[in-house]
Amino acid sequence: RAILRAASHGKVRLLIPMLAHASEIRQTLAHIERARAQLDRRGDVYGPVQLGAMIEIPAAALSLPLFLKYFDFLSIGTNDLIQYTLAIDRAAEAVAHLYDPLHPAVLRLVADVISEGQAQGKSVCVCGETAGDVTMTRLLLGLGLRSFSMHPAQILAVKQEILRADIRKLAPWAQQVLAGEVTAALAVA
Repeated sequence: RAILRAASHGKVRLLIPMLAHASEIRQTLAHIERARAQLDRRGDVYGPVQLGAMIEIPAAALSLPLFLKYFDFLSIGTNDLIQYTLAIDRAAEAVAHLYDPLHPAVLRLVADVISEGQAQGKSVCVCGETAGDVTMTRLLLGLGLRSFSMHPAQILAVKQEILRADIRKLAPWAQQVLAGEVTAALAVA
């Protein structure tokens, strides 16, 4: 209710985490509608809220048409998406070395979410360590990403990488990376 009331004072985007099932989406939307109804009954003023979903579970990435039907925007939570896709706990020293944002399965999920979101006219953001990793910036740009969410300390380095990038050259290269024809570590002219 507080978020809805705050929306009467300006633009609000509400991001819902950890959804995987259609029933969870419906339940979440029902809770929001219930909050609106309560505000209506009390006569409280509230505003429109854009609803977004975190895509941080492989099941969500693979069920994207369902998410795109109900949500206004998406944010790819790379930390969890990588961890759950590769079935590793990145905090466990014994397997932390297996945490790999460049794993082909991870890259395919990220690329598909970006592509499908854009095809439906929905904004897509990447957050997590991958968004602030300058070694990933050009690849994400090549995959079509235009919105990054990161720790403020990483903004300058990522911004510099973006300003130096030539998108026309990055898109074909990113597709080659996805196809396994080249590695992401190779420099792009």
